[in-house]
Amino acid sequence: MAQHLIVIGGGITGVTSAYALARQGHQVTLIEKHRYAGMETSHANGGQLSASNAETWTHPSTLLKGIKWMLKADAPLLVNPKPSWHKLSWFAEFAAAIPKYRENTIATARLAIAAREHLFGWAQAEGIDFDLKQRGILHIYRDKTGFDHAAEVSKLLAAGGLPRRAVTPDEMRAIEPTLAGDYHGGFYTESDSTGDIHKYTHGLSLACERRGVRLLTGHTVARVQSTGKTAHVTLSSGEVVSGDAVVVCAGVHSRALGAQLGDRLNVYPVKGYSITVMLNDEASQAAAPQVSLLDDETKLVTSRLGKDRFRVAGTAEFNGHNLDIRADRIRPLVDWVNQCFPGVSTRRVEPWAGLRPMMPDMLPRVGPGRLPNVFYNTGHGHLGWTLSAITAHQLTEHVALWEQQRSPRHVPVTALA
Repeated sequence: MAQHLIVIGGGITGVTSAYALARQGHQVTLIEKHRYAGMETSHANGGQLSASNAETWTHPSTLLKGIKWMLKADAPLLVNPKPSWHKLSWFAEFAAAIPKYRENTIATARLAIAAREHLFGWAQAEGIDFDLKQRGILHIYRDKTGFDHAAEVSKLLAAGGLPRRAVTPDEMRAIEPTLAGDYHGGFYTESDSTGDIHKYTHGLSLACERRGVRLLTGHTVARVQSTGKTAHVTLSSGEVVSGDAVVVCAGVHSRALGAQLGDRLNVYPVKGYSITVMLNDEASQAAAPQVSLLDDETKLVTSRLGKDRFRVAGTAEFNGHNLDIRADRIRPLVDWVNQCFPGVSTRRVEPWAGLRPMMPDMLPRVGPGRLPNVFYNTGHGHLGWTLSAITAHQLTEHVALWEQQRSPRHVPVTALA
């Protein structure tokens, strides 16, 4: 008998989880506080499906940069010095994960590669148009230090099954002729791609409905409970949704929900910013890049979304559950476009901010909780879209194992004699 699973969260991980579970024949209810799916962190990110960005942040240099940039308002990495127990415990666990930097980077690369088959396959099966552009991703470096570090990262990516090649400045301009500036070199990953995460998430949510998923949008979760055999989610309206199991895919809110279920998930909200440059004239459309870029020095990524949109995103801000869009954080993104693509008009720019749900070791949390009918698919950090399809697939495997353990055992006739 199909189980009824309640999925909390209508971002990319929640929608992919609901879709994957529905494909397995389960009855699924998806609860999302907004009117539509993909309205928070899955709304306007950098747009990259980037296995080449699988390097975890748990490198000693990250801590040094964080300290150096702490008082610089426009720094790529900004940490609010105001202490909190959550922040302190997160950074303590982050430091403890540094020895696993190599191991976790390789593991992340493998996950990112495995995700592609599911993500593209689902889009094709459901007819989802999400401005997919399969032109690769070019990492750019202005100095030898950054380039040499990238060469070491390439070895880790290769160990995870991802080939990427070093390119000279001349080769970089051949790959993306619109890029201005002087560079030491770059690395190009032809197998990576870009697209509009919101279009993908929304399209897949419609596919969920076609497959029988019940979407409860516009509802905030007030409380979640589990007896181990049944799960109950109380909405802010007072309505109680009951099922056989619950799956928490609530991004930065997963920590609080997990605590209600007796589980500790040290997810921290790491704010990222983006701008969407509207390419309203032919000159800007011609001057904007077609190939996706990642600038490691400024920690910015780009994606071309159709004919008339250019997305630039990045930076990391440790400032709690704060979604304020700060002008001093948006300005470096606009300045970067003006410097690297001077022919693009930045007269019309739409700013956005979202909170990445990040675990200290940079790996997502996928699988069961303390109680047998509680599951998690959350904590994907800066690679939520890139990893979402494979973690949703992994979730279905955990649920299948739970179903086997839940089903009545057949007792041999001789044992009844």
